[in-house]
Amino acid sequence: MDITELIDEGRTALGIEFGSTRIKAVLVDEDGKPIASGSHAWENQYENGIWTYSLDMIWNGLADAYSDLLADVNLQYNTVIRTVKSIGFSAMMHGYMAFDKNDNLLVPFRTWRNTITEEAASALTKEFGFNIPQRWSISHLYQAILNKEEHVKDVTFFTTLAGYIHWALTGEKVLGIGDASGMFPIDSSKKDYNSEYIEKFDKLISSYGFDWKLGDILPKVLVAGEAAGTLTAEGAKKLDISGTLQAGIPLCPPEGDAGTGMVATNSVAVRTGNVSAGTSIFAMVVMEKALKGVHEEIDVVTTPSGEDVAMVHCNNCTSDINAWANLFKEYSEAMGFEVDMNKLYTTMFTAALSGAPDCGGLAGFNYFSGEPVTGFDEGRPVFIRNVNADFSFANFMRWNLFSAVSTLKYGLDILFNEEDVKVDKLYGHGGFFKTKEAGQRIMSAATGGPVTVMETAGEGGAWGIAVLALFSSLEEKTSLSDYLNNVIFAGQAGETITATDEEIEGFNKFMTTFKAILPVEKAAIEGLKE
Repeated sequence: MDITELIDEGRTALGIEFGSTRIKAVLVDEDGKPIASGSHAWENQYENGIWTYSLDMIWNGLADAYSDLLADVNLQYNTVIRTVKSIGFSAMMHGYMAFDKNDNLLVPFRTWRNTITEEAASALTKEFGFNIPQRWSISHLYQAILNKEEHVKDVTFFTTLAGYIHWALTGEKVLGIGDASGMFPIDSSKKDYNSEYIEKFDKLISSYGFDWKLGDILPKVLVAGEAAGTLTAEGAKKLDISGTLQAGIPLCPPEGDAGTGMVATNSVAVRTGNVSAGTSIFAMVVMEKALKGVHEEIDVVTTPSGEDVAMVHCNNCTSDINAWANLFKEYSEAMGFEVDMNKLYTTMFTAALSGAPDCGGLAGFNYFSGEPVTGFDEGRPVFIRNVNADFSFANFMRWNLFSAVSTLKYGLDILFNEEDVKVDKLYGHGGFFKTKEAGQRIMSAATGGPVTVMETAGEGGAWGIAVLALFSSLEEKTSLSDYLNNVIFAGQAGETITATDEEIEGFNKFMTTFKAILPVEKAAIEGLKE
């Protein structure tokens, strides 16, 4: 069918994801192929010791990203979007958005990036016998209780960013199980919150005398494919300020960026995994069985259909690379050269391929913010080298790429070596993999196995949530894994790269130094106060 007709007849699906630095909207056809897109750039703000995005930033950003999508649709197909089969919203997981009985936000949105809940996370991990990371929503709630914050007694609902947007547009207080698993532990056999842990939490806070119980203020859990409400007239106006979009469109369960990354890389089946590498970096592996031990470096979350997933999540990845790129840009402009940033990044990443396997004696940390995996509440970017190090551009860029994934490897070594978790296929997506071969080969050296990048990997989470929206609109239900294999990824080729033994050995040698100089990062944090 002609794409214009497809759009006019409402036979498309829409996915919108709120990433750390960009809100992206993707329109797909009935086979999940992207046909138009739009975006809006934004950055988190550091206010009063909290990483946050304001409500105005959220709604203005959503409207602008959707307007940009409409402009693309008009340019390509000379038409407008009046309705679609289904809509899906996803966003950065975790964080804390708490509301009172009048639906007012009680405190500014606390994002995943905040590392201010160490006391709460540690106490809950001990209480549950299950790792509760600092960025999880329940950690933020319990820390607010421990801090005796005034707003806690007034909480009637708390959720994630995706859950908030979905609620505002549909009136439904629901959450996809993948995103919900980053708020509170999930019982994968029941596809719902772990009731034993909920009872433990309620008992833990009983002395505070709140009017609410935890189960009353959490969003309802839904799995992929379930109905999650429809777009209200007010919601349609918030999304489409032109007023063209019709109300009544079904929505799929809102998901987190981890879940949409799994969908976007076809890694929702057991023994598959993916690495999402951008501003932050995380690896996820769908497990055959539960972990034997409790590891603070490893989260247990779920796929959008509810299977247990081991996740190593690191707060820092490409921010330091971006900082060096800007420095190189300034230098080039000072020398009188015009700089194409795409060419600059390609040059930087490609140069890393010719560096020494262990970076030639260069070392350091890419920590812009705290990194709980290695035990830091704050971060300071640090670059150090031996006096006899081979300080070349190739080695420096290789160090940049190693630095971006070294903390991830620190966590994955626990998963693979101590827990003996198996993964047959590891897929990569995100900006780190944009330059051909470079990011893939470095990641393979870090993980010790093959890394595949699919043709659609560049579409990212917005495409992933659009696919989930399409999945929820199916009349004949099937499993998410079968749908991805038989429809979305059918016949699609991917490129697989496996690092050499020398490259893997080089990364392991680099990691020996990385672990030995962790006290340097601690000293930098203590000595360089903001």
